[in-house]
Amino acid sequence: MTGGTDRGRRSKKGALMDVDAMRQGMAAGEFFLEYLPVVSLADGRCIGGEALARWRRPSGVVMPNDFVPLAEGTPFSGELCYWVIETAASELAGWLRSNPHCSLSINVSPEILGRGGIRYAADKSGLSDLFPQLILEITERGVPDIIGLKALDDYSRWGMRIAVDDVSRVGGANLAVLSRAPLSVIKIDAALVAEVQPEGSLPEWLEGVAALILNAGLMVIAEGVETEQQALALRAAGVQAAQGHFFSRSIPAQAFMAFSRQARPVGTRSAPR
Repeated sequence: MTGGTDRGRRSKKGALMDVDAMRQGMAAGEFFLEYLPVVSLADGRCIGGEALARWRRPSGVVMPNDFVPLAEGTPFSGELCYWVIETAASELAGWLRSNPHCSLSINVSPEILGRGGIRYAADKSGLSDLFPQLILEITERGVPDIIGLKALDDYSRWGMRIAVDDVSRVGGANLAVLSRAPLSVIKIDAALVAEVQPEGSLPEWLEGVAALILNAGLMVIAEGVETEQQALALRAAGVQAAQGHFFSRSIPAQAFMAFSRQARPVGTRSAPR
């Protein structure tokens, strides 16, 4: 990304991106959602999806890594989160009710947690009765400094599950923090998963994951799985679920619901095209 400034940055095709442009884009209906399936490594079933915002501009689709950092720390960060909740509810609430074993993950910025807005948005969108199927994803840096354990306790008490996203270290003090916090899910960063290669020995962090699952009773989801060899190694280490292009790219709601009806056991198929 080039052309960044304190107020915004330019896309790869030269279009200026800042909070005003994002707010105008939302008003114009340029934002939409795709869903990245979460697959059980035990049997290949789709057990959930992660809602991911996209921004369709005249110059092309802008991915969240390019615009979400600009929204962080601004009021638009909350507006975007509430829009994601309401949009996901309109697209997948029926699917969730028909599939009580499945979950919907929503990324939440640390700035808006603990302020009541998440509960209000869920009530307004009709998701309150589905709290046990909702997973709120927060970043590793948000625990415990920014968010605070009290806010996490509140969400857990309402029945929601809390996931720490993009966990890039598994061991030592990191394990201790994660074990103390009232968390249900941790998501292993794609950069760690990429260390699982056919040519080399398995990375040491896999042992830490096994210990985390055994001692803390958490669900572990591996991100960025690209090969069946990675999926098999993760399953052997006890990792319960995964997401990544080996299973599916992020897809629109209708395609996601169709995907969820098909089990694809790891070890019995080739990677999808």
